[in-house]
Amino acid sequence: MSQVAVSTPVPSRRRFADFIELIGSMRFAISLLTLISIASVAGTVLPQNQPLNNYVDQFGPFWARLFDLLQLYNVYNAGWFLLIMTFLVLSTSVCLWRNAPTLLRDAMSFREHARETSWRSFPHRAEAHADAAPAQAAERAERWLTRRGFRVRARAQGEGMVVAAKAGAGNRLGYICAHLAIVVICVGGLFDSELPIRLQVWLGGKQPVYENMRLADVPGSGRLSVDNPGYRATALIPEGVQTANSVVMLGDGALVQPLPFQIRLDKFTVDYYATGMPSDFRSDVTVTDPQTGESFPYTIRVNEPLTYKGVTVYQSSFDDGGSSVTLTGYALDGLGGEPFRVQGVIGDTVELADAAAPGPAGALRFTALRPINVENVEQAGAAQPMALGEHVAAVTGSAVRDLGRRFQNVGPSIEYQLVDAAGQVSEFHNYMLPVTLDDQRVFLLGTRRNAQESFRYVRIPAGEDGTLTEFLQLRATLADGEARAEAARRFARRNTEGGQGAAAAQEMARAVEDSANRALDVFADGGLQALTAFLEANVPADELPRAAEVVVRLLGGAMADLRAVSREAHGLPPVDAASLALAQQQDAWLRQSLAALSDLSLYPAPVAFVLSDFKHVQASVFQLNRSPGKLAVYTGCLLLVMGVFAMFYVRERRLWVWLRPEGGGSRALMAMTSQRRTLDFNQEFKRLEAEFARLYGKRGDK
Repeated sequence: MSQVAVSTPVPSRRRFADFIELIGSMRFAISLLTLISIASVAGTVLPQNQPLNNYVDQFGPFWARLFDLLQLYNVYNAGWFLLIMTFLVLSTSVCLWRNAPTLLRDAMSFREHARETSWRSFPHRAEAHADAAPAQAAERAERWLTRRGFRVRARAQGEGMVVAAKAGAGNRLGYICAHLAIVVICVGGLFDSELPIRLQVWLGGKQPVYENMRLADVPGSGRLSVDNPGYRATALIPEGVQTANSVVMLGDGALVQPLPFQIRLDKFTVDYYATGMPSDFRSDVTVTDPQTGESFPYTIRVNEPLTYKGVTVYQSSFDDGGSSVTLTGYALDGLGGEPFRVQGVIGDTVELADAAAPGPAGALRFTALRPINVENVEQAGAAQPMALGEHVAAVTGSAVRDLGRRFQNVGPSIEYQLVDAAGQVSEFHNYMLPVTLDDQRVFLLGTRRNAQESFRYVRIPAGEDGTLTEFLQLRATLADGEARAEAARRFARRNTEGGQGAAAAQEMARAVEDSANRALDVFADGGLQALTAFLEANVPADELPRAAEVVVRLLGGAMADLRAVSREAHGLPPVDAASLALAQQQDAWLRQSLAALSDLSLYPAPVAFVLSDFKHVQASVFQLNRSPGKLAVYTGCLLLVMGVFAMFYVRERRLWVWLRPEGGGSRALMAMTSQRRTLDFNQEFKRLEAEFARLYGKRGDK
């Protein structure tokens, strides 16, 4: 007969016991602590809560997406991290539940029921003979050990007596305090994390808002309770505005967190270092209790928060509060007609078609107003000769270079974005006033492709009236073919008069005119880059440096005549070069114009907007925290310190004295033990052994 194997199902009680055994094991707890340590390293190394584009630029699309899936950009509020913390709480709690009663019983026990054979097996023991009966000898031992700081208990054992003593029992409590500290700290951390808000989303029907809308328009599902036990929110409050709401960010969404009070920003003040960095910023606020109607003023500083009704308000940063600005648009191709104006508020977007702006249709987005810009404007040394292609790098770069330690406020600036019809965005940063760099007053027009790049600036020389007008007139003249031809004729005539015969002079003039006209045409189409490409395609490599030097001189001379043509066309007097200083000044203006005209061929927009007027409105950014777990964390830290101190610095020692009748007196046996038999323990035993011998009279060896 064949046998059939029958599987016996594992009882559910046994499965639960196995689960408790796993949860409460030391290996499981160490594994959790290892995972938390690794996650903490990732949270320290990787910048937290940054826009995803920042991580894409830093790590590349693949790794940025992988890190995003693993929630490494918000480690301490990631679901898996909170789950690990929860399991660590469970594991440590199970350890306490299983071991704390035993440890407490052992700490309170004197172990006075041991046998003589056990005491004689201790390596630290001594014997002596007392001249008194066991009861009297036991009293003598009790007094002696009490003076030595031991807790003592005596009991009769047959005809003899046992005196049990212990010291340092708090060592066992250190284990309990340390493990209890882990539980308390983790529970406090979970209370102060996003877990309570996530539970409201998962179980309470709350839904984060993902689109932009006014706080007043947020539905009830996107609002938390004013009695929410814990949160970390932010609030941007402009000057003169009062609010009772803040915003809690949850992933890519947001929830409105009402406050138990109203806060009004009366005035925001910021102080600066000489370098332009903020040295101190503070907010003068008025706090109103809606229940009582009472209000009080308070000044919130960076390290001096406001705490009211369980909510702590920190000064986080500052921002624009909706400043109104007026920008003047200039067509950079020189053919766009008269300048035009655009008005708006920081943060708003206007359609350029509505502003009758030249160039392709698009939108202008006002992003930031900076009323103060402290820059290093120390004068540079003399300019060094450079190759043709290096001119662009010389003028397209940071706004000012690190040339010394003299800082100066160069005035307001505006940041804006241009969005074309295809949705492509370019960012710009333009200064309102001309800045003196290298003894030349220039307007700085900055541009970059995205927020991860630094702005690169085009330096446009200011005219005699301190505006962009003459430069833009020169730009328009350069775009006119007839004006370029006239400038080439003047240049040729000016440089071929006299010397050779008439026929030779005419031939030379035509050659110079053709070269100057060709240089102006190529430069007008693509700037110095186009000239470089033209020379590389038509001149042998070994002759390229000399040809580049000739072309630069040719172009510079032709541009001087082009400037004269431009000034005549616009009714301006000829350039005043009566003195050497004036001549050098005009030459510097022309060189800067040449470089700027070349750079504008790379400028990503046909129009530049310069700040004309503004009304600045400050706003303060507050961080508002309600941290119910803070007290728990502080308590846990105290318990942890006590537990570690008890485990490492409190030595548990146990000592027994066994007395039995012998020859009209008593025979005494002393034994001592400890969990850690260190050098200090050995020295203590030697002292006690000597005192024991003096107490009864020595009769044996250790």
